[in-house]
Amino acid sequence: MNVEQLLETAAAMVAAGKGILAIDESTGTIAKRLDSVGVECNEENRRNYRDMLLTTTDIGEHISGAILFDETLRQKGRKGVSFVDMMNEAGVIPGIKVDTGAHPMAGFDGELITEGLDGLRARIKEYAELGARFAKWRAVITITDDTPSNANIEANCHALARYAALCQEAGIVPIVEPEVLMTGSHDIDTCYDVSELTLKTLFTHLYEQDVLLEGTILKASMVVAGDKSKEQASIEDVAEATISCLLNSVPASLAGIVFLSGGQSELEATQHLNEMNMMGSLPWALSFSYGRALQASALKVWGENPDDNHTAAQQELAHRARMNGMATLGKYTTNMEGS
Repeated sequence: MNVEQLLETAAAMVAAGKGILAIDESTGTIAKRLDSVGVECNEENRRNYRDMLLTTTDIGEHISGAILFDETLRQKGRKGVSFVDMMNEAGVIPGIKVDTGAHPMAGFDGELITEGLDGLRARIKEYAELGARFAKWRAVITITDDTPSNANIEANCHALARYAALCQEAGIVPIVEPEVLMTGSHDIDTCYDVSELTLKTLFTHLYEQDVLLEGTILKASMVVAGDKSKEQASIEDVAEATISCLLNSVPASLAGIVFLSGGQSELEATQHLNEMNMMGSLPWALSFSYGRALQASALKVWGENPDDNHTAAQQELAHRARMNGMATLGKYTTNMEGS
Protein backbone atom coordinates (compact mmCIF):
# COMPACT_ATOMS: atom_id res chain seq x y z
CA MET A 1 0.00 0.00 0.00
CA ASN A 2 1.37 3.41 -1.03
CA VAL A 3 -0.11 5.53 1.76
CA GLU A 4 1.28 8.83 0.48
CA GLN A 5 -0.23 8.22 -2.96
CA LEU A 6 -3.61 7.30 -1.49
CA LEU A 7 -3.73 10.41 0.69
CA GLU A 8 -2.68 12.70 -2.17
CA THR A 9 -5.28 11.30 -4.57
CA ALA A 10 -8.10 11.31 -2.00
CA ALA A 11 -7.40 14.94 -1.07
CA ALA A 12 -7.41 15.97 -4.74
CA MET A 13 -10.75 14.24 -5.31
CA VAL A 14 -12.48 16.49 -2.76
CA ALA A 15 -10.49 19.67 -3.39
CA ALA A 16 -12.34 22.91 -2.62
CA GLY A 17 -14.75 23.94 -5.37
CA LYS A 18 -14.53 20.61 -7.21
CA GLY A 19 -16.41 17.34 -7.45
CA ILE A 20 -16.66 14.12 -9.43
CA LEU A 21 -18.44 13.47 -12.72
CA ALA A 22 -20.03 10.00 -12.77
CA ILE A 23 -20.07 8.68 -16.34
CA ASP A 24 -19.72 5.02 -15.40
CA GLU A 25 -23.11 3.90 -16.70
CA SER A 26 -23.14 0.25 -17.78
CA THR A 27 -24.02 -0.52 -21.40
CA GLY A 28 -27.62 -1.18 -20.39
CA THR A 29 -27.94 2.06 -18.43
CA ILE A 30 -26.31 4.28 -21.04
CA ALA A 31 -28.66 2.72 -23.60
CA LYS A 32 -31.61 4.07 -21.59
CA ARG A 33 -29.99 7.52 -21.45
CA LEU A 34 -29.33 7.62 -25.21
CA ASP A 35 -32.72 6.15 -26.07
CA SER A 36 -34.36 8.97 -24.08
CA VAL A 37 -32.93 11.50 -26.57
CA GLY A 38 -33.37 9.36 -29.67
CA VAL A 39 -29.73 8.37 -30.16
CA GLU A 40 -28.82 4.79 -31.04
CA CYS A 41 -26.72 3.06 -28.38
CA ASN A 42 -23.68 1.76 -30.25
CA GLU A 43 -20.00 1.93 -29.33
CA GLU A 44 -19.34 4.98 -31.50
CA ASN A 45 -22.20 7.01 -30.04
CA ARG A 46 -21.28 6.02 -26.49
CA ARG A 47 -17.71 7.12 -27.17
CA ASN A 48 -18.76 10.37 -28.86
CA TYR A 49 -21.10 11.28 -26.00
CA ARG A 50 -18.44 10.75 -23.36
CA ASP A 51 -15.88 12.48 -25.56
CA MET A 52 -18.17 15.51 -25.66
CA LEU A 53 -18.32 15.58 -21.87
CA LEU A 54 -14.61 15.07 -21.24
CA THR A 55 -13.44 17.63 -23.82
CA THR A 56 -15.44 20.44 -22.20
CA THR A 57 -13.24 23.53 -22.01
CA ASP A 58 -11.63 23.98 -18.58
CA ILE A 59 -13.44 20.90 -17.25
CA GLY A 60 -10.80 20.55 -14.53
CA GLU A 61 -11.83 23.86 -12.99
CA HIS A 62 -14.76 22.30 -11.13
CA ILE A 63 -14.41 18.56 -11.89
CA SER A 64 -11.69 16.81 -9.91
CA GLY A 65 -12.23 13.33 -11.34
CA ALA A 66 -14.52 11.23 -13.50
CA ILE A 67 -15.70 7.67 -12.92
CA LEU A 68 -15.52 5.66 -16.14
CA PHE A 69 -16.98 2.37 -17.31
CA ASP A 70 -14.60 -0.41 -18.41
CA GLU A 71 -15.24 0.33 -22.09
CA THR A 72 -14.47 4.04 -21.72
CA LEU A 73 -11.24 3.54 -19.78
CA ARG A 74 -9.88 1.59 -22.76
CA GLN A 75 -11.11 3.93 -25.50
CA LYS A 76 -9.61 6.81 -27.42
CA GLY A 77 -11.54 10.00 -28.09
CA ARG A 78 -12.55 11.36 -31.48
CA LYS A 79 -9.08 12.86 -32.03
CA GLY A 80 -7.27 9.60 -31.32
CA VAL A 81 -6.10 10.49 -27.81
CA SER A 82 -6.93 8.03 -25.03
CA PHE A 83 -9.51 9.24 -22.55
CA VAL A 84 -7.01 8.65 -19.73
CA ASP A 85 -4.40 10.90 -21.36
CA MET A 86 -7.07 13.46 -22.19
CA MET A 87 -8.23 13.57 -18.57
CA ASN A 88 -4.75 13.78 -17.12
CA GLU A 89 -3.98 16.70 -19.44
CA ALA A 90 -7.14 18.46 -18.24
CA GLY A 91 -6.35 17.86 -14.56
CA VAL A 92 -9.18 15.34 -14.14
CA ILE A 93 -8.35 12.16 -12.21
CA PRO A 94 -9.37 8.93 -14.02
CA GLY A 95 -11.56 6.57 -11.99
CA ILE A 96 -13.23 3.26 -12.75
CA LYS A 97 -16.37 1.39 -11.70
CA VAL A 98 -15.31 -2.11 -10.67
CA ASP A 99 -18.44 -3.87 -9.37
CA THR A 100 -20.42 -6.06 -11.76
CA GLY A 101 -23.85 -4.86 -10.69
CA ALA A 102 -26.53 -5.48 -8.11
CA HIS A 103 -28.35 -8.81 -8.31
CA PRO A 104 -31.16 -10.47 -6.33
CA MET A 105 -29.92 -11.70 -2.95
CA ALA A 106 -30.65 -15.40 -2.51
CA GLY A 107 -33.21 -16.00 0.22
CA PHE A 108 -34.17 -12.32 0.55
CA ASP A 109 -36.95 -11.32 -1.85
CA GLY A 110 -36.76 -7.74 -3.05
CA GLU A 111 -33.21 -7.15 -1.84
CA LEU A 112 -30.04 -6.81 -3.89
CA ILE A 113 -26.42 -7.79 -3.35
CA THR A 114 -23.61 -6.29 -5.42
CA GLU A 115 -21.29 -8.80 -7.07
CA GLY A 116 -17.79 -8.58 -8.51
CA LEU A 117 -15.31 -9.67 -5.84
CA ASP A 118 -14.20 -12.77 -7.77
CA GLY A 119 -11.08 -11.88 -9.74
CA LEU A 120 -11.18 -8.30 -8.50
CA ARG A 121 -7.51 -8.17 -7.44
CA ALA A 122 -6.38 -8.90 -11.01
CA ARG A 123 -8.88 -6.47 -12.52
CA ILE A 124 -7.84 -3.66 -10.19
CA LYS A 125 -4.19 -4.27 -11.05
CA GLU A 126 -5.03 -3.98 -14.76
CA TYR A 127 -7.11 -0.84 -14.20
CA ALA A 128 -4.21 0.76 -12.32
CA GLU A 129 -1.91 -0.07 -15.23
CA LEU A 130 -4.43 1.54 -17.60
CA GLY A 131 -4.26 4.74 -15.56
CA ALA A 132 -7.12 4.59 -13.04
CA ARG A 133 -6.28 6.24 -9.72
CA PHE A 134 -9.54 5.64 -7.90
CA ALA A 135 -12.42 3.17 -8.12
CA LYS A 136 -16.08 2.88 -7.17
CA TRP A 137 -18.29 0.08 -5.86
CA ARG A 138 -22.03 0.65 -5.41
CA ALA A 139 -24.22 -1.28 -2.99
CA VAL A 140 -28.00 -0.89 -3.10
CA ILE A 141 -30.17 -0.71 0.01
CA THR A 142 -33.94 -0.82 -0.60
CA ILE A 143 -36.54 0.54 1.82
CA THR A 144 -39.96 -1.12 1.95
CA ASP A 145 -42.24 -2.25 4.77
CA ASP A 146 -40.12 -5.41 5.07
CA THR A 147 -36.66 -4.25 3.99
CA PRO A 148 -33.80 -3.76 4.42
CA SER A 149 -32.87 -6.83 6.43
CA ASN A 150 -29.81 -6.86 8.66
CA ALA A 151 -28.44 -9.68 6.51
CA ASN A 152 -28.61 -7.54 3.39
CA ILE A 153 -26.91 -4.56 5.03
CA GLU A 154 -24.19 -6.78 6.51
CA ALA A 155 -23.51 -8.60 3.24
CA ASN A 156 -23.30 -5.42 1.17
CA CYS A 157 -21.09 -3.63 3.69
CA HIS A 158 -18.74 -6.61 3.95
CA ALA A 159 -18.36 -6.63 0.16
CA LEU A 160 -17.67 -2.88 0.15
CA ALA A 161 -14.94 -3.35 2.75
CA ARG A 162 -13.27 -6.24 0.90
CA TYR A 163 -13.31 -4.19 -2.31
CA ALA A 164 -11.83 -1.17 -0.52
CA ALA A 165 -8.97 -3.22 0.92
CA LEU A 166 -8.12 -4.63 -2.52
CA CYS A 167 -8.13 -1.13 -4.02
CA GLN A 168 -5.74 0.27 -1.43
CA GLU A 169 -3.44 -2.72 -1.86
CA ALA A 170 -3.02 -1.59 -5.48
CA GLY A 171 -2.62 2.09 -4.62
CA ILE A 172 -6.11 3.03 -5.81
CA VAL A 173 -8.45 5.17 -3.68
CA PRO A 174 -11.77 3.38 -3.08
CA ILE A 175 -15.09 5.19 -3.25
CA VAL A 176 -17.52 3.20 -1.11
CA GLU A 177 -21.13 3.80 -2.11
CA PRO A 178 -23.90 2.31 0.04
CA GLU A 179 -26.84 3.87 -1.81
CA VAL A 180 -30.08 3.98 0.16
CA LEU A 181 -32.62 4.21 -2.64
CA MET A 182 -35.11 7.07 -2.56
CA THR A 183 -37.66 4.89 -4.37
CA GLY A 184 -40.66 4.24 -2.13
CA SER A 185 -43.29 5.81 0.09
CA HIS A 186 -41.20 5.97 3.29
CA ASP A 187 -40.76 9.21 5.21
CA ILE A 188 -37.53 11.06 5.94
CA ASP A 189 -37.27 9.59 9.46
CA THR A 190 -37.25 6.06 8.07
CA CYS A 191 -34.56 7.03 5.58
CA TYR A 192 -32.53 8.49 8.45
CA ASP A 193 -32.73 5.30 10.49
CA VAL A 194 -31.78 3.05 7.56
CA SER A 195 -28.97 5.38 6.47
CA GLU A 196 -27.53 5.56 10.00
CA LEU A 197 -27.57 1.78 10.45
CA THR A 198 -26.03 1.23 7.01
CA LEU A 199 -23.21 3.71 7.58
CA LYS A 200 -22.39 2.42 11.06
CA THR A 201 -22.29 -1.13 9.69
CA LEU A 202 -20.11 -0.04 6.78
CA PHE A 203 -17.48 1.62 8.94
CA THR A 204 -17.41 -1.38 11.28
CA HIS A 205 -16.54 -3.58 8.31
CA LEU A 206 -14.00 -1.10 6.95
CA TYR A 207 -12.28 -1.11 10.34
CA GLU A 208 -12.30 -4.91 10.49
CA GLN A 209 -10.73 -5.11 7.02
CA ASP A 210 -7.99 -2.63 8.02
CA VAL A 211 -9.01 -0.07 5.40
CA LEU A 212 -7.22 3.28 5.68
CA LEU A 213 -10.06 5.79 6.13
CA GLU A 214 -7.78 8.74 5.35
CA GLY A 215 -7.42 7.23 1.87
CA THR A 216 -11.10 6.43 1.37
CA ILE A 217 -14.03 8.46 0.00
CA LEU A 218 -17.67 7.84 0.97
CA LYS A 219 -20.28 8.30 -1.73
CA ALA A 220 -23.39 8.88 0.35
CA SER A 221 -27.10 9.20 -0.19
CA MET A 222 -28.82 12.27 1.16
CA VAL A 223 -31.46 11.67 3.82
CA VAL A 224 -34.69 12.27 1.93
CA ALA A 225 -38.25 10.99 1.93
CA GLY A 226 -39.16 8.37 -0.66
CA ASP A 227 -40.19 9.66 -4.05
CA LYS A 228 -43.76 8.43 -3.47
CA SER A 229 -44.04 9.86 0.04
CA LYS A 230 -46.87 12.34 0.61
CA GLU A 231 -44.60 14.40 2.89
CA GLN A 232 -41.54 15.77 1.11
CA ALA A 233 -38.97 17.54 3.27
CA SER A 234 -37.67 21.06 2.64
CA ILE A 235 -34.16 21.82 1.44
CA GLU A 236 -33.24 22.84 5.00
CA ASP A 237 -34.71 19.70 6.58
CA VAL A 238 -32.87 17.41 4.15
CA ALA A 239 -29.59 19.17 4.87
CA GLU A 240 -30.06 19.03 8.63
CA ALA A 241 -31.08 15.38 8.63
CA THR A 242 -28.21 14.38 6.35
CA ILE A 243 -25.56 16.21 8.39
CA SER A 244 -26.94 14.82 11.65
CA CYS A 245 -26.84 11.29 10.24
CA LEU A 246 -23.27 11.69 9.00
CA LEU A 247 -22.03 13.17 12.27
CA ASN A 248 -23.53 10.21 14.12
CA SER A 249 -22.13 7.59 11.74
CA VAL A 250 -18.96 8.65 9.91
CA PRO A 251 -15.50 8.86 11.53
CA ALA A 252 -13.76 12.23 11.31
CA SER A 253 -10.65 10.61 9.81
CA LEU A 254 -12.41 9.85 6.51
CA ALA A 255 -10.85 11.69 3.56
CA GLY A 256 -14.12 13.14 2.32
CA ILE A 257 -17.76 12.63 1.39
CA VAL A 258 -19.28 13.02 -2.06
CA PHE A 259 -23.03 12.79 -2.57
CA LEU A 260 -24.97 10.94 -5.21
CA SER A 261 -28.00 12.67 -6.65
CA GLY A 262 -30.12 9.52 -6.55
CA GLY A 263 -32.89 10.73 -8.84
CA GLN A 264 -33.02 14.34 -7.63
CA SER A 265 -33.33 17.08 -10.22
CA GLU A 266 -30.26 19.11 -11.15
CA LEU A 267 -31.47 22.07 -9.12
CA GLU A 268 -32.43 20.04 -6.04
CA ALA A 269 -29.07 18.27 -5.92
CA THR A 270 -27.23 21.59 -6.05
CA GLN A 271 -29.45 23.26 -3.46
CA HIS A 272 -29.13 20.38 -0.99
CA LEU A 273 -25.34 20.32 -1.31
CA ASN A 274 -25.08 24.06 -0.86
CA GLU A 275 -27.33 24.07 2.20
CA MET A 276 -25.18 21.43 3.88
CA ASN A 277 -22.00 23.37 3.20
CA MET A 278 -23.57 26.47 4.76
CA MET A 279 -24.03 24.70 8.08
CA GLY A 280 -20.59 25.45 9.44
CA SER A 281 -17.34 23.59 9.95
CA LEU A 282 -17.49 19.80 9.48
CA PRO A 283 -14.89 17.04 9.92
CA TRP A 284 -14.81 16.24 6.19
CA ALA A 285 -15.12 18.01 2.87
CA LEU A 286 -18.62 17.64 1.37
CA SER A 287 -18.67 17.46 -2.41
CA PHE A 288 -20.58 15.79 -5.26
CA SER A 289 -20.34 12.72 -7.46
CA TYR A 290 -23.30 13.29 -9.71
CA GLY A 291 -24.39 11.47 -12.84
CA ARG A 292 -27.75 12.68 -14.10
CA ALA A 293 -27.61 15.84 -11.96
CA LEU A 294 -24.59 16.95 -14.00
CA GLN A 295 -25.48 15.40 -17.36
CA ALA A 296 -29.24 15.73 -17.84
CA SER A 297 -29.28 19.13 -19.56
CA ALA A 298 -26.12 18.39 -21.54
CA LEU A 299 -27.52 15.08 -22.77
CA LYS A 300 -30.79 16.68 -23.86
CA VAL A 301 -29.03 19.39 -25.87
CA TRP A 302 -26.49 16.99 -27.38
CA GLY A 303 -29.16 14.46 -28.31
CA GLU A 304 -31.12 17.01 -30.35
CA ASN A 305 -28.23 17.15 -32.82
CA PRO A 306 -25.01 15.35 -31.78
CA ASP A 307 -23.01 16.82 -34.66
CA ASP A 308 -24.02 20.46 -34.31
CA ASN A 309 -24.78 20.80 -30.59
CA HIS A 310 -21.40 19.67 -29.28
CA THR A 311 -20.37 23.05 -27.86
CA ALA A 312 -23.84 23.95 -26.58
CA ALA A 313 -24.02 20.67 -24.66
CA GLN A 314 -20.58 21.29 -23.16
CA GLN A 315 -21.74 24.69 -21.97
CA GLU A 316 -24.60 22.97 -20.10
CA LEU A 317 -22.15 20.62 -18.37
CA ALA A 318 -19.75 23.45 -17.55
CA HIS A 319 -22.59 25.45 -16.02
CA ARG A 320 -23.79 22.60 -13.81
CA ALA A 321 -20.22 21.82 -12.74
CA ARG A 322 -19.70 25.47 -11.80
CA MET A 323 -22.98 25.63 -9.86
CA ASN A 324 -22.08 22.52 -7.88
CA GLY A 325 -18.53 23.76 -7.41
CA MET A 326 -19.97 26.86 -5.76
CA ALA A 327 -22.25 24.62 -3.67
CA THR A 328 -19.22 22.79 -2.26
CA LEU A 329 -18.18 26.17 -0.87
CA GLY A 330 -21.65 27.08 0.39
CA LYS A 331 -21.70 30.04 -2.02
CA TYR A 332 -24.37 28.96 -4.51
CA THR A 333 -27.55 30.96 -5.08
CA THR A 334 -30.34 30.30 -7.53
CA ASN A 335 -29.62 33.72 -9.07
CA MET A 336 -26.46 32.15 -10.53
CA GLU A 337 -28.54 29.83 -12.71
CA GLY A 338 -29.07 32.59 -15.26
CA SER A 339 -25.35 33.30 -15.61
